[in-house]
Amino acid sequence: MADQNTPIIEEFRTNQGKVGGPFGGMQLLLLTVTGRKTGKAYTRPLAYTQDGDRLVIVASKGGAPTNPDWYHNLTMHPEVTVEVGADRFRARAVKATGKERERLFEQHAQQYPQFNDYKTKTTRELPVFLLERIS
Repeated sequence: MADQNTPIIEEFRTNQGKVGGPFGGMQLLLLTVTGRKTGKAYTRPLAYTQDGDRLVIVASKGGAPTNPDWYHNLTMHPEVTVEVGADRFRARAVKATGKERERLFEQHAQQYPQFNDYKTKTTRELPVFLLERIS
């Protein structure tokens, strides 16, 4: 997955957050998490929406039966680095639950309808996180 993401990450950083291809036209951020086993930094491009000052991401993994690796790293190490456009900042990830999770997922899926497809492909509830700026 890292090799697949490398060109997207490079394009994002070169063009201050704008990318083409399958992600063209999407709001993307780069999420850098700390590996729960390795302690290394891992960066992933993710679609996001906004809820006030907070950014919303969904651990969909395209509807796979398991959560993406970044989900597990995020739950172990919730302090992350986020890049949006040319802006880079530290944030804390908070997992949304209950009605707030439902509202945020629906908001996200309204902007990115493919997330409704991902939801139907799996029996797991797709985790939703809020990224709150801390610096």
